[in-house]
Amino acid sequence: MLYTVLLQLWDESVQAVDAKDWQGALDKLEQISEPTSRTLFNSASAHLALGQLDLALQALDLTIVKDERLAVGFFQRAGVMMQIGRLEEGLSDCIWAQKHMRGNIVIDYTQLGLRFKLYSWQVLYNAAAVYCRMGHWEQAREVLLSAAQERGGSRGGNVEVSLDSILRKEVLAPILVPGHVVFRPKKQDVEQLPERDFLGKAKVISSMIPNDDYGGFEPLRLQKPGFYEPKMDGAQDSRYMRVRVPYMARGQGQLTVPGGAKVFLFGEEDRDGMATVIFDGKRGHLPVSLLEPLDVKMSKGKKENKFSSGIPFPPGLKPPTRPQGQHDPAVPPRVRFTSDTPPPSHTTPTHAPLPASEPPNTASEQPISSAQLEEVDSVVVKVHYTYTVALSVPLDAPYHEVKEQIAQKLGQSASQLRLRHKPHGSQVLIPLRGEVEPGCTMQEVAEAGRAILWCQKEDPLANYTILYQMVALYDYFVQGPEDLEFSEGDTIDILGEVNEEWLEGHCAGNIGIFPSCFAYREDANITQS
Repeated sequence: MLYTVLLQLWDESVQAVDAKDWQGALDKLEQISEPTSRTLFNSASAHLALGQLDLALQALDLTIVKDERLAVGFFQRAGVMMQIGRLEEGLSDCIWAQKHMRGNIVIDYTQLGLRFKLYSWQVLYNAAAVYCRMGHWEQAREVLLSAAQERGGSRGGNVEVSLDSILRKEVLAPILVPGHVVFRPKKQDVEQLPERDFLGKAKVISSMIPNDDYGGFEPLRLQKPGFYEPKMDGAQDSRYMRVRVPYMARGQGQLTVPGGAKVFLFGEEDRDGMATVIFDGKRGHLPVSLLEPLDVKMSKGKKENKFSSGIPFPPGLKPPTRPQGQHDPAVPPRVRFTSDTPPPSHTTPTHAPLPASEPPNTASEQPISSAQLEEVDSVVVKVHYTYTVALSVPLDAPYHEVKEQIAQKLGQSASQLRLRHKPHGSQVLIPLRGEVEPGCTMQEVAEAGRAILWCQKEDPLANYTILYQMVALYDYFVQGPEDLEFSEGDTIDILGEVNEEWLEGHCAGNIGIFPSCFAYREDANITQS
């Protein structure tokens, strides 16, 4: 049986008891298929109020079966036993009630929902009443004398008056729990019975659709698969914008967008002059000064002008077939890249066309050794600055020429730049040997035709001496203007030790202090030029 159903019937029966509707209370209690000791005790109280002693005794028997240590159940059954003449069993119930009081003077049943306090002297009084009915007046007197020595409230002069009655050999009336005193359910449980709408009615607070008066959920709106396009006429009301010039992301949350791209204006301009836009399915920030309205008015049935940004179309029912690659048995010739030759990419060929006088040799296929693959005459250099650039240089190019090309690419002076790299298997950035030892080439730092360099200006460290370097263990965000911010894995130049817990360092062109526990020091020999 559900607890909520039991609780509902229990509460309705208690309300009937308060209204003195004893039969109505019994009707509600009988509907409980799995009664508890407390609801059975309430049934016994209703039967007693109606004068049905036998049914009350049966209900009390079931109450004690449910809870064998309920002292008030034994106490109530002893009073019923006396009324129907079963004195020996009534005396036994008084003894069990006294035992289950466990030496306490009083047991307060208020916490269980019964507004009744059972005192030890009341149990002894009922035992004396049983002895009176059995004709054992002397034993009844001794029990009453022991009850007179018990301390407890609500006793008054009942015991002294009862002693006088025993001397006159008058039978004592038993003490019972009043009929209107029953076990009640917890108030907080009853208050939770009515059904409540915790979620409430859905309400649209904001919408990305201009002038949206729809009051339901967006999935209920009739939609067609593809991109969302607001129904607007004219460029003045359009949310689509065109980016006039290319823009490269310069901070967190910004987008890199080519010139002439179409974006959707998602948010208004903020205090920094940036607006939130959607481009190629991504949301980010762009300067408002680079955006210009775009007329998205389309003629009926014309679909070739749909934009490729926003929500993508759902996948087709059949997966696309894998393209069939063509194996070229001929080994492509090596090409010597110069500074004017762009690096290989997916848009430019990686080999030069064969001369007309030399047709491809398809008759014989020679295996290509790893040594031949490593014999390349150029190296692709990837340079990390405030942004990342790539260029192709000859493998035997000296460091000073590479530095000149990088400076020209970045628009900086070569004398103010410092190049560093990470040795294989290490996270520490060390200066290139070519900056202190002339004659060194890119072949010393190139691996498999590639090289990764880190570039920064010399200005921040012009008046500082780098003591050693550490690698960041965790991300550290600035807590004050004097702090140094860095990310996990960044290399930090240590410029000084503030105390045992704080260090002064340099990272990504910034100088500040940071907790020493956020970085660790590798065992590497660092040379500082």
